[in-house]
Amino acid sequence: MTIILSVNAGSSSVKVSVYETSSPASPPTQLAEASISGLTAPPAAFTYAAGSTNTKNEQVPHVDSQESAFDHILDRLQSSESLPQVSDKQKITHVCHRVVHGGDYPEAHVIDDTTFHHLQDLTELAPLHNASALAIVKACVKLLPKAKNIAYFDSSFHASMPDAVKTYPIDPQVAKTNKLRKYGFHGISYSFITRSVADFLGKNIDATNLIALHLGSGASACAVKGGKSVDNSMGLTPLAGLPGATRSGDVDPSLIFHFTHDAGKPAPGSSQKMHISQAEQILNKESGWKALTGTTDFGHISSSSDPQCRLAFDIFTDRIASHIGSYFVKLDGKIDALVFAGGIGEKADALRSRVVEKCRCLGFDLDQQKNEGVVENTVQDIGSQGARHRTLVCQTDEQFEMARQCAASQTL
Repeated sequence: MTIILSVNAGSSSVKVSVYETSSPASPPTQLAEASISGLTAPPAAFTYAAGSTNTKNEQVPHVDSQESAFDHILDRLQSSESLPQVSDKQKITHVCHRVVHGGDYPEAHVIDDTTFHHLQDLTELAPLHNASALAIVKACVKLLPKAKNIAYFDSSFHASMPDAVKTYPIDPQVAKTNKLRKYGFHGISYSFITRSVADFLGKNIDATNLIALHLGSGASACAVKGGKSVDNSMGLTPLAGLPGATRSGDVDPSLIFHFTHDAGKPAPGSSQKMHISQAEQILNKESGWKALTGTTDFGHISSSSDPQCRLAFDIFTDRIASHIGSYFVKLDGKIDALVFAGGIGEKADALRSRVVEKCRCLGFDLDQQKNEGVVENTVQDIGSQGARHRTLVCQTDEQFEMARQCAASQTL
């Protein structure tokens, strides 16, 4: 048996799922899942499930970093009576790491010294995620020296985007030297969505066309044609496109120069200048719903009557609908389904209702009873029977997708 750990490290959390598989032809079986959240808002909380053992939101005040979080999770996995498969660290053969920005890597990559340093160089392009992932990689090298570490990139799924989509209209030599182009993100999720929806529809992946929405604290839209990405709302970094919990999404590029009265005087005689790191801090961590409403809780935002919450909700649904319209044209109207996924996409029925209402002219419509019901299946139909195009919800699973690709690979 092959034992695989799938690790998803965020800026304030670490999630680990444990899988076993007996052959490349069989999908991996999940044995356990564990997570630690609240690293940036201590005390951190530990949640764990394996067999009959369940722990939820147990405070772990000594955990204050990605490395210590992974260390704690690994210790708990090893000591669990419900998980004898990993009682010995030597039994863990592969560790899959979600890495948001892979640069020009078109597929998963075994992490060696060269790969590690290349990914370090890309950290500035995904400041909320890449550093966290690499911190876990370092911990794995120390704690699991026999395991093979493999990076799975959110950008890889979008390597199929055509040049006209991924090229920015700037000096070509500067763009090539500095690798300035659209990369796109949430690709591990979109890979899972595309495969799962194709299976649900009974179609071959290479004959499946989707407009997929991964909506969470980070949000994006993707146009899938023939099973491959042809556009993604994110760009050089995950900042572009839809607004998120703390990200601005698309804004006029010159906005940041006008953000403060003094720093915002673009004339040569300006008394102050805003450093690039300050601009990134503002747009990545001090914008989005947090800036508009004071909270990153979209459940609260969607149910509140507060004018700023209503504005944030309206902005989000407006931007989503705009991307759906753009991608509908890009796919020549040949759509198998509009798919909602991610924490918000899977749970926020009010948002789904508003978005689909805005896109009704394109042939989408909801069955409100289905839309308001509990999403129990991996893929669930919420569209009305007479609609021209299907509307689905997909419970995406990035950790499983990494483990599935790892198990199926003959080369890693």
